[in-house]
Amino acid sequence: MMPLTMAKEGEVNIVKRVSGKAETKKFLESLGFVVGGEVTVISQIGGNVIVNVKDSRVAIGKDMANKIMI
Repeated sequence: MMPLTMAKEGEVNIVKRVSGKAETKKFLESLGFVVGGEVTVISQIGGNVIVNVKDSRVAIGKDMANKIMI
């Protein structure tokens, strides 16, 4: 298991765990980061990532990306 920030661009990954406070988990789940869901990193800029999740492009900061384990 590793944080989303360590994923390679273009590689399809499966979300294994979402950590953080209850409201953080709920927020990430509302964006589509659910356990067992597929996530693909489109690009990374300074630790911030743009990902494809559930047919949507989502940009998340480094802190949030570190809470998503793949």
